[in-house]
Amino acid sequence: MKVFVIAGEPSGDRLGGALMAGLSELEPGVAFDGVGGPLMQAEGLDSLFPMEELSVMGLAEILPKYRHLKRRIRETAEAAITAQPDVVIGIDSPDFCLRVARLVKAGSDIRTVHYVAPTVWAWRPGRAAKMAQVIDHVLALFPFEPPYMHEAGMACDFVGHPIATEPPVTADEIAAFRARHGLSAERDTLMILPGSRRSEVERLAPTFIGAQARAGLEDMQVILPTLPHLRETVDRHFAALSATVFHGEGLSAAQAARERFVAMAAADLALAASGTVSLELAAARTPMVIAYDMAWLSRQIIARMLRTDTVTLVNLVSETRVVPEFIGKACRPELIADALRQVRSDPQAQLEALDLTMDRLGRGQEAPGLRAARAVLNRL
Repeated sequence: MKVFVIAGEPSGDRLGGALMAGLSELEPGVAFDGVGGPLMQAEGLDSLFPMEELSVMGLAEILPKYRHLKRRIRETAEAAITAQPDVVIGIDSPDFCLRVARLVKAGSDIRTVHYVAPTVWAWRPGRAAKMAQVIDHVLALFPFEPPYMHEAGMACDFVGHPIATEPPVTADEIAAFRARHGLSAERDTLMILPGSRRSEVERLAPTFIGAQARAGLEDMQVILPTLPHLRETVDRHFAALSATVFHGEGLSAAQAARERFVAMAAADLALAASGTVSLELAAARTPMVIAYDMAWLSRQIIARMLRTDTVTLVNLVSETRVVPEFIGKACRPELIADALRQVRSDPQAQLEALDLTMDRLGRGQEAPGLRAARAVLNRL
């Protein structure tokens, strides 16, 4: 059996590595071609070119590399057609993977799979119908996504989310984390997560600081995990909080990710920017309030395109609305402060929703990579 796999960023490389391991377990002797990073290469992939060439975000970054990326799309599609695999699997990175799939379909009858469903439940529903022109089968991370893909004409299987497989944090890990960072076990801890981009940190910092001050949480010690390239920005914008900032310098990527997860488990309450971080907090059983704002024009456009009354994944997966969220014009310190006080005083309903979320995402079940592999093989 031959499989052609494509990933364009580290998160896709993680999904791809686990999928390839699952395929090798279920189909011994499977051969791989395609594009991927170190985790996929460790499973037997000889990448056509460095995956990092595809890790480009934003219009300003893409434009200078447009011709190069277009050439890579053509080269990847030609390599897939030449290899004549049983299936081509694109992993996330839709701007690249779906263009490759379109060329593959135009030049062959090879089956195409896409791993990670587009967020058509949130906005731009037309993407699913367009995707169905070139994709036969979708592997979904969330249990509510298959109906949207079926409606567009694609087969779709929910295969579980990797966050549900995160090993539980132990009491020893929490104690060691507190000791490393000089945190007291006698005081409650507030975690602040202002985003992973410099623009997000700069925009949200005044609001988050104002919310913490208004909520009357002075008795709580504050921790703030960030990334090495954001250290200076975080220090400058959050200096008023006297927070314990840690950034993972000197740690491997896996160690830094675990340090962040242990920090979440050590926290009693979190104020976080909107995104997949809500699932990480759910896995750590940390009650949260979600807030996010954006530039005025983006706010107007997105408000008109949204199809759901919540963008917080915990609320969507648990089919509740127990995680307070303050998006766009609602991202105001006084509103966030009220929610922080309420969640801190009575977190039980939210804790139940966090557990339900992890159960629905596959906690305690077969690993997502193996489930994804099984779904691919069953549909061939």
